[in-house]
Amino acid sequence: QVQLVESGGGLVQAGGSLTLSCAASGRTFTTMGWFRQAPGKEREFVACISRNGGKLDYTNYAYSVKGRFTISRDNAKNTVYLQMNSLKPEDTAVYYCARATVDYVVVRAASYDTWGQGTQVTVSS
Repeated sequence: QVQLVESGGGLVQAGGSLTLSCAASGRTFTTMGWFRQAPGKEREFVACISRNGGKLDYTNYAYSVKGRFTISRDNAKNTVYLQMNSLKPEDTAVYYCARATVDYVVVRAASYDTWGQGTQVTVSS
């Protein structure tokens, strides 16, 4: 059973940057994703990275973060990253790393079967 541990969250001013890391206890050959959940809101898709059965990584982003966030992974370290730039107060949430059951782009939380414990990101105005 793969376990996921997120780190890198914290408090940052609007316009600042943070990089989240997700360390997996085993290999992550399937799609990996980041989701977030703000207080009183449902968990929402942020970004995912997949191979689609090939050799290159494909990425997909929520419209609200496209152009500001970048997802990447280091297979040698079994780690997935989320680089977040130009942060806004509305990015404040608990961010979760997750592993999907498939190796293509998926944005539904139901397609992910393994989740980390989450890391808090707070953006002050």
